[in-house]
Amino acid sequence: MSLDLTPRPGAAPFPRMVVAQAGMEARLMLRNGEQLLLAVVIPVLVLVGGVNGAHHIGIHFTHPAVDVFTPGVLALAIMSTSFTSLAIATGFERRYGVIKRLGASPLPRSGLLAGKAGGLLLIEVLQVLVIGIVGALLGWNPHVDVPGAVLAFAFGTAAFAGLGLFVAGVLRAEATLAAANLVYLLLMAGGAVVLPSSSYGAFGHVTAFLPSGALGDALRHALIDGTTAWRNLGVLLVWAALGTVLTARTFRWE
Repeated sequence: MSLDLTPRPGAAPFPRMVVAQAGMEARLMLRNGEQLLLAVVIPVLVLVGGVNGAHHIGIHFTHPAVDVFTPGVLALAIMSTSFTSLAIATGFERRYGVIKRLGASPLPRSGLLAGKAGGLLLIEVLQVLVIGIVGALLGWNPHVDVPGAVLAFAFGTAAFAGLGLFVAGVLRAEATLAAANLVYLLLMAGGAVVLPSSSYGAFGHVTAFLPSGALGDALRHALIDGTTAWRNLGVLLVWAALGTVLTARTFRWE
């Protein structure tokens, strides 16, 4: 028996590098207390508080409150992870030179972005499971349109991830932290992500064209009425294209 000790220098195959990067991105998010707060804790608190408090504060819907709040909270969870968490994490990675050092590794830029996208998808699967279980315990009874829901998740993730990377690529880390949290709070309160656009009166015509309102309404159509909201998906696709172009033109890697 002989051992082959011939050196074989070289990078791992591209798919393996992307999978490894996606796993590391997901683990880093889950180990960060602030990221976990944004990804899971706040959406669950909004869901439980909204369902139990809607009647007491005079908010009434044509469907049970849990059927309206759960798709909105799923949209909020996507916004939390794809925009706020991604922007803050990437901003500090730029500050501490992490991305610069990754640039010296065999992992190409496309692999780094694919890994970040994969990490987001892993976290979103966890969010759907947790929020879905909490919603079911509260009596959620969805009428699912699978294509509409899948496209809403995909386009919403792409839109918010593009905008999050744009913010992280042009601002300093501290400014990214402040801006990402401010935008998150503004859109959660007035962006029609948790509540339908129709709840905002005349302003609802404006919120329907925000990425938050388009994502929330698309998921409500897909999970309440069982229909695909093509207009809302088109709005998300436009935001995704805009975020991608802005990021490609302005992102600084160090």
